[in-house]
Order: sequence, then C-alpha cells, then structure tokens
Amino acid sequence: MNHMPSEEMIPVFASSELKLHPREYMIVSLPVVEKERALDLFKPLMPFSSVTIDSEEVSLILGTDDWKEMQDSFPSYEVEGPYRAITFDIVLDLSLVGYLSVVSAVLADAGISIYAVSTFLRDHILVKAEDSSEAMRVLRELIQRCKSTII
Repeated sequence: MNHMPSEEMIPVFASSELKLHPREYMIVSLPVVEKERALDLFKPLMPFSSVTIDSEEVSLILGTDDWKEMQDSFPSYEVEGPYRAITFDIVLDLSLVGYLSVVSAVLADAGISIYAVSTFLRDHILVKAEDSSEAMRVLRELIQRCKSTII
C-alpha cells in the first residue's frame, strides 16, 4: 500500500531525518523485583538505552555488549534481539497525532515489525537487525515522497 501522511503531517515527514544507530541492541524483560538492581547497573550506560518500569516488569533496551556484561546479574529474564535503533531526528510536538501510525503502517506493509520508544522530544523505533537496511530504505522513500509533494 502507499501510505501517505495526512496533509498537515506531510511537512513534518518532509522535515524528518533518520538516524540509524551503529550499535545492536537487546530488549530485555525482568521481574519487577529486579527494579533496583536494573537501575543501579544502568547508571553508567550511555545513550541509546532505556529503562521502563510498570507494575508487572522492568523493560530494558541496551546495547548487546552491555547486556552481555550484566545478564549474569539477573537470575530470571526474557530477551529478544539483536535490534537496530532508528531515531526520527525531528522535535515532535506532543500534540501531533498519527506520526508513528504512518511509520508503523509503511513498515508493516514491508513486513517489518517495530518496537516503538518515545522520549519527550523524539520518537525512536527498534527493528530486527536483519531488517534495518530495508526499514531505512522504506522510511527514506516515505520522506522523499513527502518532500516531493510539497515542492
């Protein structure tokens, strides 16, 4: 399918830049009782990394090498990876509606699954490492279509 953003969002996509992070990442699920240990071990990690704590689990996103160094600290975990991170290098207004839905739709059409992560200013996705080149191609194509629409 040829998913195009809404008319008001086309300029946002046209202004978007993509950054494919060079490292590979793992997504880890820990029991919530491991919260303090996970936070202590995360202190020295550099970007791109994430800790999310909810009532049922602690989710980590961290470099594959970082995970290999700390995995023995946890008796129980689930892990998926390797992934590559793609950052949409544009500051997005928090009231913007539908940005990631377009990203998700165009990548879904290409058979690429995403794990979305948002920070205050930017959105990021993780894709399986083997899908990263194709994901970048599809997303660049989307951005180029948006740029050509407003020229």
